[in-house]
Amino acid sequence: MKSVEIQGTLRTDTGSKYAQAERKAGNVPCVIYGGEVPPFHFSAPALAFKSLVYTPEAKTATITVDGKTVKAVIQDMQFHPVTDALMHIDFIQLDEGKAVTMNIPVVLNGQARGVLNGGKLKMILRTLSIRALPNEMPDNIQLDITDLGIGKSIRVSDVVPSKFEILNADTAVIVTVKKARGAMEDEEEDEEGSAEEGIAEGSSDAPAEASAEASE
Repeated sequence: MKSVEIQGTLRTDTGSKYAQAERKAGNVPCVIYGGEVPPFHFSAPALAFKSLVYTPEAKTATITVDGKTVKAVIQDMQFHPVTDALMHIDFIQLDEGKAVTMNIPVVLNGQARGVLNGGKLKMILRTLSIRALPNEMPDNIQLDITDLGIGKSIRVSDVVPSKFEILNADTAVIVTVKKARGAMEDEEEDEEGSAEEGIAEGSSDAPAEASAEASE
């Protein structure tokens, strides 16, 4: 998993008044906790978090404050309800021998068969809550949706974990294809079905010929 380096400034004043002042200055207030290093507050320019927050891959953070460097991952984020600006980040320190929980992005591969037939793809879960050791945490969760037909879904239970645990409910839907107006019926005919259709057509022809002969 890639890491993003962040240079921060220690915050000794932690009230909402001081946090607002940091935001006005273009900084994001943060806190780090959960490891051997005692919890501490810091701030860093909002641009420093761009490649950490707005990314299709999960990443760790290497944070340096007052000459002290710790590795951490995002535990929680707060965004402004109107502007969607990043307002606060909670980090948890990494310990290579201790499992950690992260929200890992879901990446869809391929074009769903149901979409080709006129259905509408709807993604319900864009991230999955994953628990794993730091060195076994995946960058993202890859899903192949090529065979996803109309009315079909991929659920959490369909994802096969590899050295990690998925904390979402097994029945939770990740992605689905809904039927749209004018969509084609999404059916797959096998050879047996085609043969049965041929027999049905042949049987319908026989009575027609018999009727014609009787009328003559």
